[in-house]
Amino acid sequence: MKINFVIPCLLGLEKLIADEMKALGAENVVSENGRVLFSGDEYLLARANICSRYAERIQILVGTFQAKSFEELFQGTKALPWEQWIGAYDTFPVKGYSLNSTLFSVSDCQSIIKKAVVERLKSKYNISWFEETGPLYQIQFSIMKDCVSLLIDTSGYGLHKRGYRLESNGAPIKETLAASLCCLSRLRPYHTLYDPMCGSGTILIEGALLANNMAPGVNRHFTAERWTNLPENIWTEERERARSLALNESQFVAYGSDIDEKSLELAMANAKRAGVDKYIKLEKRDVKDFVPKTDRGTLICNPPYGERLLDFKQAEDLYKSMGKCFRQQKGWSYSIISPSEDFEIFFGRKADKRRKLYNGMIKCQLYMYFK
Repeated sequence: MKINFVIPCLLGLEKLIADEMKALGAENVVSENGRVLFSGDEYLLARANICSRYAERIQILVGTFQAKSFEELFQGTKALPWEQWIGAYDTFPVKGYSLNSTLFSVSDCQSIIKKAVVERLKSKYNISWFEETGPLYQIQFSIMKDCVSLLIDTSGYGLHKRGYRLESNGAPIKETLAASLCCLSRLRPYHTLYDPMCGSGTILIEGALLANNMAPGVNRHFTAERWTNLPENIWTEERERARSLALNESQFVAYGSDIDEKSLELAMANAKRAGVDKYIKLEKRDVKDFVPKTDRGTLICNPPYGERLLDFKQAEDLYKSMGKCFRQQKGWSYSIISPSEDFEIFFGRKADKRRKLYNGMIKCQLYMYFK
C-alpha cells in the first residue's frame, strides 16, 4: 500500500530529516518550511517511527484542500477516504491549529472536521452511532493560509520520548535536537565526544546511539502498533532489522562532566536505560576547569543561558570561560548552541559556521568551530 506521510519538524532541521528519510527508503521526499513530506509503504511507517533520530512524529497525510468557509471545510473533509484507516469501532478525536486563515476558530474547525468524518464513515459502514472503543486514530489538522491538511498520527508520544529519560535536570535539551547537534557536528564511530555541561546526559546518550547506529525508538511503542489494518509483523521485522544494523563494538567514547552531582547520577541512569553506559564516562567538574583527555575530540554542549537557568551576566562570564578552555587546535571541533547573538564576542572568536536552530520556542544559533 502506498502511503503519503508528513513529518512536522523543528525549524532548521528540515534537510536533516529529509536526508534521513531518503536513507530509510522513503520516496518523493520534499522538505518545506517546518515539515517534510514523503511516501512509502507500511514497513516504512514502522521503520520511520523506530529509526528516526530527528523527527518529532510520523503522520499519514489523508488529504489537502483549500477552504475559506465551514461548508468548504466540511465537504473537503467528507470527500477524503477515512474508511481506509478508521474502522467502525475505532477512536478518532480531532485536534489542530489554524494560522493566517479565514477559518481561525480552532474549536469550530475541530467540530466541523469531526462531523464530516462521522458522516463519511456513516455512509461507508451503514451505522448511525460510533462507540469509539477501539484503537486510537488521532486526527490532526493544520490550516495555513486557507490550505487544509488532514493527517492521522502514527507515533503517539512524540518521537523525542525514547524511553530512557524518566526524569531530568532543570532545562533538558530535547532528544531530537541533541541527536541533530551530533549529526551536524559530523560525529563518527571512531570519535571521542565531550560535553562539559552534560546535565542529565542527553547529548552524550544521543551521540552514543548515533555513533553506534542504534535505533532510538527500538525499545518503545507507537500508537499505530494497535491498528488492525496494518500487518502485525511489520513492527517485529523492523525492530529486528534495526537491531541487526547496530554496531556491536566501536571505538566511540563519550566524556561528560557537570558541577551537579545529582545531574551526573541521572545521566548514568539514563545511559544505562538507553543501553550505552559502557561508552560513557562521567566526572564532577566545572567547565572552567575543562581538560581534554585525548588528542582529538568532538565537543558539543548546550550551556545554560539567560532565558533558561542563569542571568545574562552569568551567561556572558560562562562564555568567556569557555573561550579560554575550548582551545583552537588541530583535531578538535566545538559546537555550542546558544540564543545569544553576542556569543562570539564573549567566546573570543568568530565561528567557522553558524546555523539557525530552535531549542523549543527559543531561537538559537549553533556556533561551530572546526578550523
